[in-house]
Amino acid sequence: MFSGFMVNTWMAATMVAVVAGVLGFFIVLRGAAFVAHAVPNGAFAGAAAANLLGLSTLLGLGTFAVAGALSISWLGRRGRHDVVTALALVLMLGLGALFLSMSAEYSQEIFSLLFGDLVGVSSAELWPILGLGAVCVLAILMLFRPLMLGSVMPEIGEARGVRAGRMEIYFVLLVALATTMTVPIVGAFLMFSLMIAPAAAARSLTARPAMAMGLGVGIALAIVWAAIGLSYVSAWPIGFFVGTLGAGAYGIARGSTYYWQRRPNRRRLALDPIG
Repeated sequence: MFSGFMVNTWMAATMVAVVAGVLGFFIVLRGAAFVAHAVPNGAFAGAAAANLLGLSTLLGLGTFAVAGALSISWLGRRGRHDVVTALALVLMLGLGALFLSMSAEYSQEIFSLLFGDLVGVSSAELWPILGLGAVCVLAILMLFRPLMLGSVMPEIGEARGVRAGRMEIYFVLLVALATTMTVPIVGAFLMFSLMIAPAAAARSLTARPAMAMGLGVGIALAIVWAAIGLSYVSAWPIGFFVGTLGAGAYGIARGSTYYWQRRPNRRRLALDPIG
């Protein structure tokens, strides 16, 4: 489990979890879960096109992810954001179906981009994934304060020179960048789960931004590492374990928060049952 080809998987998956935890904080904060779902699923069309043309799937993923993210951002400011996001998703999935129909066969590589692949990271792909992940984390740290202002207090942000439209573009580009480097590990269908579930669980446990971001990274790391081990032992898709463990983590976080919020009331009623 910790030797040979698995070394690449552990390294790439660790970077994926860090990026998902950091970026997921802003996805949950901005209520942009639909965008985080649409971009990776739509970017699958780019991977299908790259496979058809014999090009790098990372190149295809990146091209369609950026194009889809910018289209959602630009058109969303001129109409209903949810409708634009849905239409962009449907269009790119339709293109993906067309590209797959033009291929002679469904390759294992395309299947892994949908559902994740435990052994899908080659040495040639590892360094681009690590590089893109490092750039993504660095960009988020540099944009932390303006992104916080633009997400929580956009009016105050505008007064301080933080333009909401520009921050929206930066944000969707970060989602596209994260999509490009994470989809080959956990798959397009469940990659957004890794960016949503840990961050949402962390936000349920604390309202402090820095602590929530760090806790989200820790939960994402635990989910990914557990998913790798379970997938290795069972031979089931890693995406299944990422989605299941992510939902479980969120459910536990919400349940514990509800319990501790209700506990003072229960104690008061026990001491004074009449009220």
